[in-house]
Amino acid sequence: MTTVLRPHAEDHYAEELALLAKEDDRARPPGWRLSPWAVTTYLLGDGDRITPKYIGARRIVEVAVATLATDRALLLLGVPGTAKTWLSEHLAAAISGDSTLLVQGTAGTAEEAIRYGWNYARLLAEGPSRDALTPSPVMRAMAEGRIARVEELTRMPSDVQDALITVLSEKTLPIPELNEEVQARRGFNLIATANDRDRGVNELSSALRRRFNTVVLPVPASAEEEVAIVARRVAELGRSLELPETSAGMAEIRRVVTVFRELRDGVTEDGRTKLKSPSGTLSTAEAISVLTGGIALAAHFGDGVVRAADVAAGIVGAVVREPVSDRVVWREYLETVVREREDWRDLYRACREVP
Repeated sequence: MTTVLRPHAEDHYAEELALLAKEDDRARPPGWRLSPWAVTTYLLGDGDRITPKYIGARRIVEVAVATLATDRALLLLGVPGTAKTWLSEHLAAAISGDSTLLVQGTAGTAEEAIRYGWNYARLLAEGPSRDALTPSPVMRAMAEGRIARVEELTRMPSDVQDALITVLSEKTLPIPELNEEVQARRGFNLIATANDRDRGVNELSSALRRRFNTVVLPVPASAEEEVAIVARRVAELGRSLELPETSAGMAEIRRVVTVFRELRDGVTEDGRTKLKSPSGTLSTAEAISVLTGGIALAAHFGDGVVRAADVAAGIVGAVVREPVSDRVVWREYLETVVREREDWRDLYRACREVP
């Protein structure tokens, strides 16, 4: 039993990766642990021994994998909750066997996170040297021929983003203080994720954008597809968190997904009623969070069956982000849609009781 709350993909799915590596007889790009075909099978599953990690169009995954087999970097673009981080982690795990070479983009990310830094105690004592240098995850990926990941690229300041231009175009990282450079070994590439819906976004320069092949990850196309994604991830999270056995029925999952989809799309499922949309994204990831919280409530404070009362607070919390405008949107939806559905009366009452 591991005490790690969330194992890295290469650890959690080590048996599947080993199985694919053993049976994979197709051509592998230099530095890759699996062939592109096996990487795609790992991500989408085979209906038998390999579980699906990403549920979506096969062509999206194939384009992403093929991009990483070239000298072009990969940019996964999409609204929050479309599994950009999840997909990038599993791509790195399958290709390199290491998904930990990660740079987290924020407004405060410094250029050293992309290039390198210094151990200042050794720098002062010995002067500039390789031993005093602190490599970034990107530098390590280049030196080891692995996949580097940059999360939330557009949250970084523009000048920090542009530190990637030389890395991606020349496949080299100069170290002028040592009159040296690190050249990328075969197998190196970079996966970045970004979305343009959140605040604090810095547009990519045209020079940097040209270095990427952009793959847009869409929201699930149908309610059935989204329900399947949510059900699978909720079950996985329940096992990972070792929550007591709880019945999270598909009916409750479907209701949460329906609420989120209708408010997100601005129209009811039957297309008859137009709705106002709240300020939040109401993503698939948020639906998973609401239902996981509902399972915890049902397991520890209920009878082990997830009911409307267990998910009501999570739904309201996800929808009402702006206290004034979102509350108006939610009240209107609650009274005109939820209240009128005969089999949703329990959800209506539970949501009304949320403070």
